[in-house]
Amino acid sequence: MCDRLRDKPQSVLALPTGATPLGLYSELTARSRAGAVSFEAVRIFNLDEYCGLPQSDPHSYAAFLHQHLIAPAEIAVSQVHLLRGDAADMEAECRAYDAALADCGGIDLCVLGLGMNGHIGMNEPGATLQVGPHVARLSEVSLRHPMLANSPTRPIYGLTLGMGDIMSSPEILLLVSGANKRKPLQQLMQPAITTQFPASFLWLHSNCHLLCDRDAAHGLKLTP
Repeated sequence: MCDRLRDKPQSVLALPTGATPLGLYSELTARSRAGAVSFEAVRIFNLDEYCGLPQSDPHSYAAFLHQHLIAPAEIAVSQVHLLRGDAADMEAECRAYDAALADCGGIDLCVLGLGMNGHIGMNEPGATLQVGPHVARLSEVSLRHPMLANSPTRPIYGLTLGMGDIMSSPEILLLVSGANKRKPLQQLMQPAITTQFPASFLWLHSNCHLLCDRDAAHGLKLTP
């Protein structure tokens, strides 16, 4: 990511939330403070957001990114484009987000986590997958996400970038960590593409990098 930002300081990054990218954000912040990388021109988009949660809600994905990257790395608010979970019109919010992304020239680097059921962003398993930003009904797996454990609000829907947005990024970084991700990682390693496991579509991308920790990879036969 540092190389990407040095090569193209105004890069557009699509970023995830949750426990998995915490180490990444901590290291990026440390390197920024040390002057090894600059966020002065970067543009930040988030992958997804819970419907019904304002950005100020501590359980929102926007609050997570502010707490763990945007504020510590001192990224200007003007460079940050985050989905508004409390938008009055969710469909209009999706259209506005799509337009903002297009105005920036699209995603340069998309960072992803791997959901327990193979979802990426909030693109959940189903008969079909959506191309662009859309309102997604959350699966039972997503509703059990640790970030909602203490939330008084129980969202049923989320806003998310679509599979087309993700796949059109010229570079994708997939991060997988924790023993609980062992099973979905094993399924991902089987090159069978299905809408019932959205992450499997990453097999179709020509520049996708997978980084997993020992807990996730333990006992697995990983094939490059």
